[in-house]
Amino acid sequence: MIPGKGAQLARAAGTSVELVAIENGYAQIRLASGETRLVHANCRATIGEVSNADHSKRSLGKAGRNRWLGRRPRVRGVAMNPVDHPNGGGQGKSKGGGGRQHLVSPWGQLAKGFPTRRRSKQSSSFILMRANGRPPRNKK
Repeated sequence: MIPGKGAQLARAAGTSVELVAIENGYAQIRLASGETRLVHANCRATIGEVSNADHSKRSLGKAGRNRWLGRRPRVRGVAMNPVDHPNGGGQGKSKGGGGRQHLVSPWGQLAKGFPTRRRSKQSSSFILMRANGRPPRNKK
């Protein structure tokens, strides 16, 4: 969020950002996710809402249309064999080889409930309230 850099927030179809306050050279804004953060007051904004709000409601209709858009099929890890994915294997519909371990990505990164944002990120100091309604971890 650097003045003059160009649009970086609320660029998707139908999104908008709410200006809450301006003080001490920073504007306090509320994003569509519910996160409240600070942006430099010299940054420019367009008033209104991005058009085409019904974009997400469009039905692709069939798997082939997804392929036309260049999206390859997505196979679940639990449907694979243990040699192919950490969640693979087990008899029938078992989660992650019998349910004894947490769901992870193919590289071992925890997939559910694990915070993936780095705490040392510079922009963390500008976040006043996270999307889940809690203050950021670095501001306790």
